[in-house]
Amino acid sequence: MIKIMVATDFSERSDRALRRATLLARQSGASLELIHVVDDDQPHQIVEAECKEAEILLHQLAATLLEIDGIPCTSRVMLAAPFLGILQAVDDSVPDLLVIGPHRKQLLRDVFIGTTAERTIRLVACPTLMSNAVPAGTYRRVLLTTDLSAGSRDALRRFSGLGIGKRAHKSLLYVFDAPALDLAFSHTIPQGDQQQYLAEKQKEASQRLAEFLASLKQGTLESMVRYEATDTAGEIIKTAREEQADLLVLSTRGSRGAEKKYIGSVTEYVLGTSSIDVLAIPPLHSEQND
Repeated sequence: MIKIMVATDFSERSDRALRRATLLARQSGASLELIHVVDDDQPHQIVEAECKEAEILLHQLAATLLEIDGIPCTSRVMLAAPFLGILQAVDDSVPDLLVIGPHRKQLLRDVFIGTTAERTIRLVACPTLMSNAVPAGTYRRVLLTTDLSAGSRDALRRFSGLGIGKRAHKSLLYVFDAPALDLAFSHTIPQGDQQQYLAEKQKEASQRLAEFLASLKQGTLESMVRYEATDTAGEIIKTAREEQADLLVLSTRGSRGAEKKYIGSVTEYVLGTSSIDVLAIPPLHSEQND
């Protein structure tokens, strides 16, 4: 990586993002750019005061990063709605990675829809790392996920290019479906036949994943297949917990061209519920416009 951008609102949540970005920059030799967005839909005096205060705080953070960590750092204050300011900053600077803090946990999971974090990840062109956990060092166990699509293949290649978790143990998870077991009359299928059917579907999923891995032509990845007993997102979260992963890697589901107006429901759920860091990787522009 050459440049890492960190979006901060100077909260404790943002401190996690800054610390994780600092660790990644020290590991890769990347520079940092700090951005803070001031909502311009306020009285002029308030906007002006917030901009001045933000510039002082950003300057202090940049000076500390250079003095303590030896990391060159620039900073910018953007005037816009929060997620629009982040998008503009990304478009202007074209960072290799955007790091943000976790969204505010709420009682209802679906309130995550429409937040700054979700909107940013849905629309930004670069990989985005949501730093949920308190950074304690480099990543040790990384769980990558795939649906065997071309977009997923592209995301995994982009992840490799970022150089994150070089020394970590990496697993690639594919969650497969067994349609006959989802049908309303599945209870009429004898238990032995259900088990045989599931074993056949698992074998088929393993073969498909092996072919997918061969097409990646990358380093050694431990392959894992799991049956979608409830839903894909839930199975991903469960597997990450069982594997004691400290980073989840997902590809955002990109439709073609202008149809890419939403983040995939699986990615959305994982981002809203995961207690570990989540890296969301969008397809390249060339794939979006195919």
